[in-house]
Amino acid sequence: MADGLPDPPCGLLTADAARSLVDSVDAFLFDCDGVIWKGDRLIEGVRETMELLRKMGKKIVFVTNNSRKSRRQYSKKFRSLGLEVTEEEIFTSSFAAAMFMKLNNFPPEKKVYVVGEDGILEELKLAGFECFGGPEDGKKNIILEADFHFEHDKSVGAVVVGLDQHFNYYKMQYARTCISENPGCLFIATNRDPTGHMTSAQEWPGAGTMVAAVSCSVQKEPIVVGKPSSFLMDFLLKSFNLETSRMCMVGDRLDTDILFGQSTGCKTLLVLSGCTTLPELQDASNSIHPDVYTNSVYDLVGLLQK
Repeated sequence: MADGLPDPPCGLLTADAARSLVDSVDAFLFDCDGVIWKGDRLIEGVRETMELLRKMGKKIVFVTNNSRKSRRQYSKKFRSLGLEVTEEEIFTSSFAAAMFMKLNNFPPEKKVYVVGEDGILEELKLAGFECFGGPEDGKKNIILEADFHFEHDKSVGAVVVGLDQHFNYYKMQYARTCISENPGCLFIATNRDPTGHMTSAQEWPGAGTMVAAVSCSVQKEPIVVGKPSSFLMDFLLKSFNLETSRMCMVGDRLDTDILFGQSTGCKTLLVLSGCTTLPELQDASNSIHPDVYTNSVYDLVGLLQK
């Protein structure tokens, strides 16, 4: 019992547990925000942890719900923080949205409207889709005058909603109109995270807030392609010759990272360096419990060297 709270039905990572975990898996899947970095600041010990795991022959993959950047842009961010990570080792929810549409044969003559940022636009274009919206529409305003009719592109066949720091009423109405008035228009969400560590100082509203606004306006639930949806894992397994039972998902969110790992058959490690606190993990109302938990990924280095 810690601080008067009952111990959670999962174990604190110990030296023996760390060795057992590492010996039992071939790959580690890492979330990014709150696990690898907070904003543009690398969390202490991440570089040493990655070096040790790679030295031990472990495959490392980064699986993030943050759709603001493309895989190319994330690879550049990793390098700026002193980590060499290839695009092939990065799976983002923006990439997942593009791959979902490609694998489901989205009609090439249809367009995609994006409530989100450059990461979604870039991944959709790389997949061969015509898309618009994004940051550019953050500059547009609506004046609600008598008899005003909002015009939209009737060839839009999908609306993709992700994290958008330029979210406004114009975008919400464009998304609502396309989904409601264009026959068969898909409503795709990169993820439903309520918050995220967009800066190193504090948490900020996540993509889930934008998704909720659009969902409420159309009275319809979206297709979610990011964690905890299994779609990302299905695509990851097609890219690497790995078994989920030989993977460990490392994340800071119970309802996305840990649930994603559990629902796909991975081992799970929760780190308390991001969104989830120990009291939240131990709360009697919490029903999602990782296999083990620890303060940060850097703990692996110290424990494995004992």
